[in-house]
Amino acid sequence: MQLTPTFLALSLAISSAFAAPSSLHQRALCSSAVKITQSENPFATRKLHANAKYRAEVEAAAAAITDASLKTKALQIADIGSFLWLDTISTIPTFEGYLNQTDCSEIFGVVIYDLPGRDCAAKASNGELPTGSLARYKTEYIDPIAKIIKANPNIAIAAVIEPDSLPNLVTNDDLATCQNAASEYRDGVAYALKTLNLPNVAMYVDAGHGGWLGWNDNLAPGAAELASAYKAAGSPAGVHGVSSNVAGWNAWIKNPGEFENTPDGKYNKAQDEERYVENFGAALATAGMPNHFIVDTGRNAVQGLRLEWGDWCNVNGAGFGRRPTAETGNALADAFVWVKPGGESDGTSDSSATRYDSFCGKEDAFKPSPEAGAWHQKYFEMLLKNANLDGTGTPTSSVPPTGTATSSSAPSSTTSSSAGTAAHYGQCGGTGWTGPTKCESPYTCTVVSAPYYSQCL
Repeated sequence: MQLTPTFLALSLAISSAFAAPSSLHQRALCSSAVKITQSENPFATRKLHANAKYRAEVEAAAAAITDASLKTKALQIADIGSFLWLDTISTIPTFEGYLNQTDCSEIFGVVIYDLPGRDCAAKASNGELPTGSLARYKTEYIDPIAKIIKANPNIAIAAVIEPDSLPNLVTNDDLATCQNAASEYRDGVAYALKTLNLPNVAMYVDAGHGGWLGWNDNLAPGAAELASAYKAAGSPAGVHGVSSNVAGWNAWIKNPGEFENTPDGKYNKAQDEERYVENFGAALATAGMPNHFIVDTGRNAVQGLRLEWGDWCNVNGAGFGRRPTAETGNALADAFVWVKPGGESDGTSDSSATRYDSFCGKEDAFKPSPEAGAWHQKYFEMLLKNANLDGTGTPTSSVPPTGTATSSSAPSSTTSSSAGTAAHYGQCGGTGWTGPTKCESPYTCTVVSAPYYSQCL
């Protein structure tokens, strides 16, 4: 269904600079160990940290913008808190360096995202670990992350646990890929919850969104699936509830909802994310699981863009949404957050690519678009132009909105600046790539998603 990024592309080029906390400017850390109780809202007195990885991406993107007004808006985005994705084992050595930049008044957001057979119902963000790799997931991925967190007890952390995983087992259990991954999803999530159950960590298990588990027939089974993993982990006190709308597009409040007046709208009571919080929150409570939410508002500023509710890939005309805040107006919603790094692609629109997913070629998807996780400069600029950071009103866009989903759109990231040379952000390698393999100066060809995609960064 919905895709989340697999790599934070641009900053891979500078990741070595953040491999250890000694190489970083230290902020004012808490003088004593942080203890987050299950009954508290961990965001109530803490601001979501603006991690250096996304900041580097945004600052580089701003440098490439010639319009002064848009450049200013881009630099403002760099100061907004967002989550760091640990989506491969290789990203773990950079984690501590980013973590150690967190001030005592902040909470660091991290996404745990590397289950064996990851994203069993999609192609664009398949993970590095095949099914049958649960032991590696535990010892090479979860355990090293836990070790780093234990070494930094004075830093508050919010963790989103495995986006899309358990929801896929509820709605895509007819797919062989999801059937094959099911036991490792359940065991892996339970192991992550048990191992990361540390005093300074607030965990939120991913619960899809209102257009996924919000259907009336999915509410109870969805809550039961998540609660089962929670209980299998020993009902850890570090679990506060669930995350919703991660990398998604749903409005927080929209009545009628974007798809409420469609023929099947009557079968879904959760037509916006606030109603999803209320309905799925009640189902979670019945199933015996903590039912607080964090809601991703990173790209939901504009409504009326999707042709179907399940369309998830690089939705054309989108804009940055409400900036992170604990002022949600709903007792079950701990915070609005930015989980998906806006500007990173959801998936490639190149139908010949190995990881091409047909959702990325749909009429309402921005084209051309690079591989999942690669920096998408034109899309980032569109998000800026359509931004609604204060969340005032619910903008609804007519078609076509800012940006375009036609072949006449802005140049693709695979466009060459001259024969045999790829431009900044252009593709320069990967499976099946026959274009330029060298980059225009001063950029270098950097592997973003081995072996599928390399980009000039």
